This record gives sequence, C-alpha cells and structure tokens, in this order.
Amino acid sequence: MTAFLSVCSVSKAFGGVSANVDISFDVAPGEILGLIGPNGAGKTSLFNVISGEVSPDRGEVLLDGAAISGRGPVACARAGVARTFQVVRSFDGMTVLENVMVGAFARGARPREAMRAAQDVLDFAGLAGRTDTPAHQLTPPEKRRLEIARALATRPRLLLLDEMLTGLTPTEAAGGVALIRAVRDQGITVVMVEHVMEVLLPLVDRAVVLNLGRVLMQGTPAEVVRHPDVIRAYLGDKYAA
Repeated sequence: MTAFLSVCSVSKAFGGVSANVDISFDVAPGEILGLIGPNGAGKTSLFNVISGEVSPDRGEVLLDGAAISGRGPVACARAGVARTFQVVRSFDGMTVLENVMVGAFARGARPREAMRAAQDVLDFAGLAGRTDTPAHQLTPPEKRRLEIARALATRPRLLLLDEMLTGLTPTEAAGGVALIRAVRDQGITVVMVEHVMEVLLPLVDRAVVLNLGRVLMQGTPAEVVRHPDVIRAYLGDKYAA
C-alpha cells in the first residue's frame, strides 16, 4: 500500500498520563479509515497530533512523505489537513455562508472568491438553502454538515472527522454516510472517529482499533469485528458470534 498519511511511532503524554503510546499506521490515498476504540483510548489525542494542535513527544506524522507533526495547526492546514470536532464549533453569530467563508479565507481567498467557494461547498454539503441562516438556528445534523463544509472550504487533501455521525437518526446518519462517500469521491482521504459501529463498519475501507493509548489491531471491518481482543475490549458480546 502506498501511504498518503503515515503515523510513525507516535507517543504523547499529558502530565504523566500516556494518551498515545508508539502508534503506527498508514492510510492510502483516497482511503476511508476508521479510528475506533472505547472512551479514553486516545483517538482524539491522536487527531490533535495529526492536525498539529499538539506536538508528539516521540515519533512523527508524514503527509505525502513530508513531516507535518509539530508544525502547528496553521501549517498543517496549509499542507492540506482539515478536521471537524466532536463538539461542534460553529460561529453562532455569523451566517452559514460566513462560517464557510472563514474556511476559504484560510487559503488566502479574497472576499468574492471566498463567497463563491463557500457557496459551492454549501451546495455540495446539502446546505445551499441555508446560506443566510444564522448558524445557531441550524438543527444538530445541519450543524455537523456545516462543520464538514467549513473544513472542505480549506481545500484539504486529508479530512479528519471526529464523531460526525454520533447522535443522528438512521435517516440522518445515512445522509452523513453519503456525504462522506462523496468527499472521498473528490479525491480526499478521510480518517474518522466514530462509535456507531453499525454505521461505520460498512463505510470504512479499514479500521485501526485503539485501546489504552495503543494500537490493539488494524484490518478490514470483517477482520475487526471477528477479532477476540477487539470484542473483549470494545465491541462486546453481541459481536462474538
């Protein structure tokens, strides 16, 4: 497998508590990778390292062969890394269009260019009819789509999605799955943290399972759901059969 993203022996501790311990895996160009595991497994900490919000204590992250770890979130964004957050972080006093323009400005777009780019992204994300709506008036599923739209406006090559499908109804989750597949069809590589296994496993190409800050295993969805250590640590008895 040709690696587009490489996480190489990454370790990170906070005040003596090890969040990530010697984590290594590769992601191929255009792949959708699921990052799964119980609460406290180190998933969001690893996202913070990949996106440049924190620097690893050891190891490095490579994007298309270039080291991006420790460079900070601005440099990582310019290199093509965008992310969403588990807790939606919209600018509630701004309109939907203005929120997405913020993402376009990260690429140095002028106001007219940023508006045009934001409108295109909102159409792609299914929010074309909400451009002038204040962000605080959006429904929870729409706010998640806004998070994705703002990230896409930065023109990423790698998109990190942190629990974007959690808490949605089956119909809303199906719409979210379709959007993520459409993102991949644009040539964007996706790494996603998600707890809804019934939604995640049919969507991803591979999964990396974390437990207690370490990689427990990695493989295809079929391999993951049958692995006894994963069943015991995370999935539970309903997957044992």
